[in-house]
Amino acid sequence: MAKKKKVSGTTADLRGVADAAAAVDWFEDRGLEDIECIVPDIAGVARGKMMPVGKFIDAPVMSIPGSIFTQTITGEYPLDDDEFVVDEADSDIRLIPDYSTLAAVPWASDPTAQIIHDAYHQDGRPVEIAPRQLLRRIVDLYEKRGWKPIVAPELEFYLVERNQDPDYPLKPPIGRSGRPESGRQSYSIAAVNEFDDLFDDIYDFSEAQGLEIDTLIHEEGVAQMEINLRHGDPLALADQVFLFKRTIREAAVRHDMYATFMAKPIAGEPGSAMHIHQSVVDLKTGENIFSAPDGSPTREFFHFIGGQQRLLPNVMCILAPYVNSYRRLMRMSAAPVNVHWGYDNRTVGLRVPNSSPAARRVENRVPSSDANPYLAIAASLACGYVGLTKGFNPGDPVEGSAYDLDFGLPRGLLEAVALFEECEDLVDIFGKSFSSTYRAIKRAEFETFMRVISPWEREFLLLNV
Repeated sequence: MAKKKKVSGTTADLRGVADAAAAVDWFEDRGLEDIECIVPDIAGVARGKMMPVGKFIDAPVMSIPGSIFTQTITGEYPLDDDEFVVDEADSDIRLIPDYSTLAAVPWASDPTAQIIHDAYHQDGRPVEIAPRQLLRRIVDLYEKRGWKPIVAPELEFYLVERNQDPDYPLKPPIGRSGRPESGRQSYSIAAVNEFDDLFDDIYDFSEAQGLEIDTLIHEEGVAQMEINLRHGDPLALADQVFLFKRTIREAAVRHDMYATFMAKPIAGEPGSAMHIHQSVVDLKTGENIFSAPDGSPTREFFHFIGGQQRLLPNVMCILAPYVNSYRRLMRMSAAPVNVHWGYDNRTVGLRVPNSSPAARRVENRVPSSDANPYLAIAASLACGYVGLTKGFNPGDPVEGSAYDLDFGLPRGLLEAVALFEECEDLVDIFGKSFSSTYRAIKRAEFETFMRVISPWEREFLLLNV
């Protein structure tokens, strides 16, 4: 029960080229005038520069302040963390284009292209705290063992009315019937069809960028949707999630509404997740290492689960990166509250879907949709990697509901940051530079949040305490 539309052509026809020389022809064939040179920051926000195509062709490598990777979501910078080293000179880093990501910007008013860049220090070293570089680092660890991780993200989001005053709660938008949704409409085709024009634009914009949607469904919440992507290379899929978020937001604004990837935007409604399906194949044979020749699960399969069970709580500040993220993690709210695992069980943090042996995989249901896709995929795969290399074994699979079992995830951002700091295995994998920077950013964001007085406080404390 999902809306599906076949994308004409292939990704190669629509998106990406081999090198700078091929890019020149690509620009000329499409008559493109401007280009957005973008890089995802720690929050997954697109930073960068816009320029005429001619200038980009003459000088595709550009400089930008390295501080773009130390900004909080409010645009501030952490200044009072003992281990976070501030570059007082705010020196430049180099942005080098990845031509495989070259694509059109279909919603732009003028003919415009976009291209994702990688960040490097002036001496040629990768910028350790850049999300794209961190994901590359994790994938390289697998490749050194002769493995290649495969992922398939599922991205949930809400459609809401335009909201220009943050003091007012969000409301579902008006569909083509002239009425907002009421009640739960999980998997409803009619509820999806309420926004046909919007989804037609999303599909058209995606096709123009060479992005491939597998399915679109209506999720449990009011005007909550989910887009599933096809499985593939972790970096390529993180790029797709990054671009899909931009695409969906732009399409929604065109239809006088917002699309939000907040983890818990509406009280009383389920939160939004970014589920990550994961498997690992042998680089030489291409076979799934989670399955033996006779089709049975391998010890690697269980070690991967064991690593995720043990370490996912330690990366929760990446998988659930904001104060709001932890509002999603409540019992009986379609979100996991622990890292138990089970076969075809949607109440656990780690679900093993029904599949053939070749498609055996582990679905990580813990991340929220507000997470940076590069960092979330990197963190999830890092936990599995440690399990594989250290031989961690999981607990027994859960049958029935895991919502009644002990709460096994941190309940707030500061608790999550503390768990991240104390895990030496993960700090070693991510590097001290990233770990100290990320911790400082999250603490600074929490301090910013603490300056705000909530309606709950005014409601229950104002006259009662």
